[in-house]
Amino acid sequence: MNRLRNYLLTGIIVAAPLTITVYLTASMINWVDNRVKPWIPPRWNPESYLPFPLPGIGVVIAVIVLILLGFFTANIFGRTIIAIGEAILNRMPLIRNVYAALKQIFETALSERSRTFRTAGLVEYPRRGLWAIVFIATDATGEISHRLPHEDDAISVFLPTTPNPTSGFLLFVPRKDVLVLDMSVEDAAKLVISAGLITPVWPARARAKAVLSANERPGYGAMEVPVRGRLIDEPEEAPPIDPAAPVEPAEPR
Repeated sequence: MNRLRNYLLTGIIVAAPLTITVYLTASMINWVDNRVKPWIPPRWNPESYLPFPLPGIGVVIAVIVLILLGFFTANIFGRTIIAIGEAILNRMPLIRNVYAALKQIFETALSERSRTFRTAGLVEYPRRGLWAIVFIATDATGEISHRLPHEDDAISVFLPTTPNPTSGFLLFVPRKDVLVLDMSVEDAAKLVISAGLITPVWPARARAKAVLSANERPGYGAMEVPVRGRLIDEPEEAPPIDPAAPVEPAEPR
């Protein structure tokens, strides 16, 4: 009975992630197809010549249109058209605020030069002694940087909530109070979503570097840093001694 139970749990572990991934992917493709296909002329729609539906054609058309749109706006004529359109939107009281905020968010998130949300860290929140995972955003600038104490080099971090990492808190903390982690933002997000059940693997090289940097701090030379697991160059521990095993007599010197 226990073996059948183990087989059932193993099957669920294998099938559930795959099924959910396929379902979400198919739902996204169908959502895009249902909104793009009505705009495709029948003579350009491959389904008009095929006896069966072709899923994903809307996604392909949408990607091609976005590439052409980016190519069109990259030249002087396209930038002029965009500038005229933005000038019209800037005259609309409510729409201009929404458009400006969304444009700034997408430009910051999708820019290749942007380094926002590429590093995860730990901060003491909501009180001293309790640590929370944060995603490091950018340096504090503008009025916020001016209002904060000048001796504190502040940065902005996003503190996600569990199990929904898209909601959270924006915090401005001193740079010295943030412990930068070796794990990627993706691994940190998995840790937050799983409520601590999925712990990312800590490579042995990163562990050795962390132990070395901790031992090099002033006043920490003799302190042992607990590290889970065994480093690559660390010798294996000797097997425990069985008290019931016979003791061999020592050789005379």
